[in-house]
Amino acid sequence: MPLEYLVWLVLFVLLLLGTPVFVAIGVATVAVLVQSNIPLTIIPLDLYKVSEMFPLLAVPAFVLAGAFMEKGGMAGQIVEVASMFVGRIRGGLGIVTILGCMFFAAMIGSGPGTVAAMGSLMIPSMIRKGYKPEYAAGVSATGGTLGILIPPSNPMIIYGVIANLSVSSLFMAGFVPGLIVGAMLIFTAYIMARRAGYQGTSEIYNTAEKLAIMKRSVWSLMAPVIILGVIYLGICTPVEASTIAVFYSLFVGVVITKKLKWDEIWDSIKITNATIAILSIVVGVSLLFGRFLTMYQVPQKLAQVMLGFSSNPFIILSLIVLLLFFLGMFMETLATIVILAPILLPVVIQVGIDPYFFGIIWVMTNEVAMLTPPLGVNLFIAMSISGLSLERVAIGAFPFMMGIIVIIFIFMAFPEIVLFLPRLLGQM
Repeated sequence: MPLEYLVWLVLFVLLLLGTPVFVAIGVATVAVLVQSNIPLTIIPLDLYKVSEMFPLLAVPAFVLAGAFMEKGGMAGQIVEVASMFVGRIRGGLGIVTILGCMFFAAMIGSGPGTVAAMGSLMIPSMIRKGYKPEYAAGVSATGGTLGILIPPSNPMIIYGVIANLSVSSLFMAGFVPGLIVGAMLIFTAYIMARRAGYQGTSEIYNTAEKLAIMKRSVWSLMAPVIILGVIYLGICTPVEASTIAVFYSLFVGVVITKKLKWDEIWDSIKITNATIAILSIVVGVSLLFGRFLTMYQVPQKLAQVMLGFSSNPFIILSLIVLLLFFLGMFMETLATIVILAPILLPVVIQVGIDPYFFGIIWVMTNEVAMLTPPLGVNLFIAMSISGLSLERVAIGAFPFMMGIIVIIFIFMAFPEIVLFLPRLLGQM
C-alpha cells in the first residue's frame, strides 16, 4: 500500500478507536516515516518549531484572560447591561444571551468558554422565567459559537499560523461575518420567542438606575474596545493584545469587582495550562504530518482529483464545506484545521479562492461542528448546565444552526461581504 494511503488508514483507525487526536496524528505520521526514505531527524526539528511560532503565544493568554473574566464577574456585568437595554423585548432573555455571547466573544476567542460563561448565567434564568429548557440551552449553545468567529479567535490564530497568514487580517475579516451571524441569531431567537409566546423581562429601569449600571459595568464594557482597538489600530500585535487582556482582566477582577481571589486565579491558571499543553502537542505533530503530506505531494494529487470534477470555485468550495460539516461531527474544531489545512489550502488557492476568505468560511463550519452530535462540544456544555439530554439540546439548537448554514452559503456566493473591510482598511 502506498504510504500516502497508509497514513490515512492508520489515522482513521486510531481516531475510530477513540485515541486522542495528537496521539493519532503522531503515531500515524511516525509509522509511515519509518517505512519511508525521509530521515527521522525531522521529527524533533518539527516539534521544536512550535516554540518558534510567535502568534501561538496569543492562545494561552486569551484562554487565561477569559477564565479571569468569567470568574471575576465581568460576564455577569455584560449580561446585566444587555438585559437593561433589550430584556423587555419579547423573548428578551434569548436576545440578551446572544448579545452577551457576542460581547464576551470579543474578549476571549473561545466557543466553549463563551457557552460556559453565558450559559451558566442565562440558562437557569430563562428556565425560571418560563422559557422551555430546550430553547434556553439551544440559544446558549449556539450563541457560544460566536466565540470562535468574532475576533479574537483561537481557531483563526491556529489557521493563520499553519497557513502563514496575518492573524490581524484574519481578525479583521471575521468582524463583519461575526456581526451578521450574531444579528441572524438574534432574529431567530425573536421569531422563536414570538411563536412560543415568551415575554420579555418585567424590570423597568429609570435613568438613574441605568447610569448606575453603566457606571458599575464600564470596566467590563471597555474590555473588547481596548483588546480589539489596539489590534485594529496597529498599536499591538494579537500576541501583545492578548497580554493586555490578561492584565486588564486580572486588574478588573481583583481591584474593581473584587471577585477574583487566589483560588479563582489558581484555577484559571490550571485551566490554561491544560488547554495549551494539548494544543501545543497537536500543532507540533500536525507540522510533522503536513511535512509528510507535502513531500508525497498529497495536496497536489487531491487538487487534480477535485479539478477533474469541476474547476468552478463555488462548487469546489461547496464540496469542501460539506466535507468539513461531516468531519465536524466526529473531529474536534482545531483538529480539522491542523490536519486538513496543509491539504486543502493549495486546492483552494489553485482555483482562485482567497485564503483569508477560506479561513473565515472554515471557522464558520467549525461553528456548525460545535452544534452537531456526537461530538458537538457546545451541546455538551449546555447539556451539563441545563440537565437536559444531548438530543433535546441539539433540537433546541437546530433552528439556529440552520441559520448559520444559510449565512455560510450566502458568504460563499458573495465573498466580498467577508473581504471588503480588511481590503478597505488596507489589511490585505
